[in-house]
Amino acid sequence: MLPDPRSVLERLCAERGEDFAGLSRMLGRNPAYIQQFVRRGVPKRLKEEERRKLARYFSVPETLLGGPPQDEQPTKGLVSVKRHPVTVSAGPGAVVTEEIGKPYFAFDERWLKALTPSQPSKLSIVRVEGDSMAPTLNAGDEILVDLGDSSERLRDGIYVLRIDDSVVVKRLALNPQGRRFTVQSDNPAYPDWPDCSLDQINCIGRVIWAGRRIV
Repeated sequence: MLPDPRSVLERLCAERGEDFAGLSRMLGRNPAYIQQFVRRGVPKRLKEEERRKLARYFSVPETLLGGPPQDEQPTKGLVSVKRHPVTVSAGPGAVVTEEIGKPYFAFDERWLKALTPSQPSKLSIVRVEGDSMAPTLNAGDEILVDLGDSSERLRDGIYVLRIDDSVVVKRLALNPQGRRFTVQSDNPAYPDWPDCSLDQINCIGRVIWAGRRIV
């Protein structure tokens, strides 16, 4: 069963820092339009043009906002990448509680293939929290993680790592004379973890793209 479009829209606004009045104005409606739709159920459903505009704005399938069922690849030439509802910490460490992927972003197929040879099923969008990787990655950034590019091809770069029960995003700097490395934070206020071995961490995937809201 698909989720209630009103609940989805309210959650998206909370996650992205949007407000109902701003979305209403974007649709050419009075400032109370979206609030009335979410809180009072008026209108009963969004118009097709409004639904499509909101889906594109939030980069989600129209089905989540009350649209008809459709293929996961909504437009020819676009490839859907799932988002996992977990955060990766650029700070003390985020505890993973759920890892069920849902369609979230659609990327141009040719652009995605130029970025990585991995199949879309091996890619995941997750959100960053904390500031230890600032200014490279900031809290709230959405990052694209290549799950097919992990321990087997480990090299210098930014990775999502599982350490104990926490998931973190850090920069790895490998020692060229051995299979040991330093786990680094781009923010100089945070200490590095020098001389680590591969058996101390579980490398989930390499970060290959990041998106953020400009304020």
